[in-house]
Amino acid sequence: MLEDVVTSTQERMEKAIGALKRDLTTVRAGRATPSMLDKITVEYYGSQMPINQVASVTSPEPRQLVIAPWEKNMLGEIEKAIQKSDLGLNPSNDGSVIRLIIPQLTEQRRQELVKVVRKMAEEARVAIRNVRRDGNDDLKKAEKAGDASEDEVRRLTEKIQGLTDRFVGEVDKLAQAKEKDLTEV
Repeated sequence: MLEDVVTSTQERMEKAIGALKRDLTTVRAGRATPSMLDKITVEYYGSQMPINQVASVTSPEPRQLVIAPWEKNMLGEIEKAIQKSDLGLNPSNDGSVIRLIIPQLTEQRRQELVKVVRKMAEEARVAIRNVRRDGNDDLKKAEKAGDASEDEVRRLTEKIQGLTDRFVGEVDKLAQAKEKDLTEV
């Protein structure tokens, strides 16, 4: 029963790492990747859909994305959504596909993106610490209810702290790798 608390805590921490990895792929590093558009949604028959669910997104060149909607009437919607996004890209619509040229990053833009990455990493650390707090609270509740001894709760609390340290270290490694990727010219 108490090991389940540790297991669920670990699973939730792994999900926080997964979310950070997905978020980091949306930060552009001067190269075009289809995942840059994952957070952008368009209106499609009354509901919001990610671009990759209404069009095929390919990267024929290192600094270009081509978006080919499955329905031609979606071209304008996709173009507007990209212009409204925080990517700072200007789509080029030729009537059948949308082309996105990814410009070289300026030094100032690189520093802004590094700040964004650091903010994402801090949010992931906070999420991991919140999961740790929830796990520790569950252990304390079990101790108060008489389902666990004080020694057992202390041992499992230390185990959860070890998991927290490991996952926070992983967040730091991911953030450093992305920062290095951004600052390379």
